Amino acid sequence: MSSTLNSLPPALKKIVERFQRATEPKRRYEQLIWYAQKLQEFPEIDKLPENKVPGCVSQVYVTASLADDKVIFQGDSDSQLTKGLLALLIEGLNGSTPTEIVQLTPDFIQETGLNVSLTPSRANGFYNIFKTMQKKALECKLES
Repeated sequence: MSSTLNSLPPALKKIVERFQRATEPKRRYEQLIWYAQKLQEFPEIDKLPENKVPGCVSQVYVTASLADDKVIFQGDSDSQLTKGLLALLIEGLNGSTPTEIVQLTPDFIQETGLNVSLTPSRANGFYNIFKTMQKKALECKLES
């Protein structure tokens, strides 16, 4: 269990540990909403088909750019819980290199305890957001 945790980028590891301290599902949801609320404003101009996460019930958009060989993500969703999942990933992955992001596996969601309280469509949405972010990180690397 901890070997998975130690292989995560520092910011993502901190988030996972924060969720591990929340013992009941209601607290985890409250944390997700908190992340959603602190997500930076997403420019309307970036709400384009190429930035839309495929396979999500909610409308989810993600962009990625490279600054000093580190990926910077931005995103938005029309659902608070999905926006929270997106914000968790953005905060956890921002500042990582494309290689670090591409090498990650999404199984850290189990470490948070969120997987047990997410509906199948939200769990699938999380996976699709994660995969889209990996794809965009790889594109950043290829363009640099």
